[in-house]
Amino acid sequence: MVSITETPTDFTTLPDMSADIFTAPLQKPAHLGSDWLEPKQADYSSADHAIWDELFARQMAVLPGRAATAFIEGLDKLDLSRGGVPEFGRLSEELDRLTGWSVVPVPMLIPDHVFFWHLANRRFPAGNFIRTRETFDYIQEPDVFHDVFGHVPMLTDPTYADYMQEYGKAGWKAMKYNRLKALGALYWYTVEFGLIMEGDDVRAYGAGILSGPTEAKFAVEAESPNRIMLNVDRVMRTDYVIDDLQPTYFVIESFADLFKQTVERDFDRLYKNLPPAFTYANSAVIDVDYVVNRGTQEYLLRGGRGSGAKPV
Repeated sequence: MVSITETPTDFTTLPDMSADIFTAPLQKPAHLGSDWLEPKQADYSSADHAIWDELFARQMAVLPGRAATAFIEGLDKLDLSRGGVPEFGRLSEELDRLTGWSVVPVPMLIPDHVFFWHLANRRFPAGNFIRTRETFDYIQEPDVFHDVFGHVPMLTDPTYADYMQEYGKAGWKAMKYNRLKALGALYWYTVEFGLIMEGDDVRAYGAGILSGPTEAKFAVEAESPNRIMLNVDRVMRTDYVIDDLQPTYFVIESFADLFKQTVERDFDRLYKNLPPAFTYANSAVIDVDYVVNRGTQEYLLRGGRGSGAKPV
């Protein structure tokens, strides 16, 4: 088996974890293998399917004109509007035909090296559960709606799909240098909360934006947040918010530009020069930034979600 301390060229084998790699400890359920995959997708109740349908309808009321064209087209290609929690087997057949990806069920957040391994093999791990009525508006751990509705339609775009695979391949190198926080920031500001220019307009392609009604409006239209053109080195030095709206969003010119900025970057050299902690606050604007919108930061300065501040 490959060791995580080596530079892999073959991603077919799940690597061993070295003791000197710093990563979050997770307790694997006893019924799972080393790949952390569930034997099958959950059997959802009628109430679960109803929650999916209501979440879907809520998002589709706000996403037209705010979501990236690739996302809207992906919804249509996968026929996600047919109702109820999608069946992973059907989704995987469609994705495989389009871009060679599949969707696989996992019970919870999975270890970083396992997550990277699945991405490197064009498998997207999706939560095998759906939120409850009590957590309808906000859930800390990503569920099947966030993962399938938010992420999977974007995997129908060939260039974006290739970016996700390359991100998975890059993950093991970040672990080798103990720079998971830096690579996590790149994922956060692209895959989860990324924006893209479409003509003169900014649109959302990040799953964290696309799966939440408030953030879908805030990220694209509000005056509070900064919107800054993506610079990979800068992003990987930038802190982020996990439980509130983002003070800053990063914007790409195209998915081809995103792919080029990441795949052609010498990450060995970058990781050797990165400090262990973030350099820039999540609200910072620095002299090298190409700023699309310099935000007022009103929402952040008023205290954010906990204070009841309006997301303006």
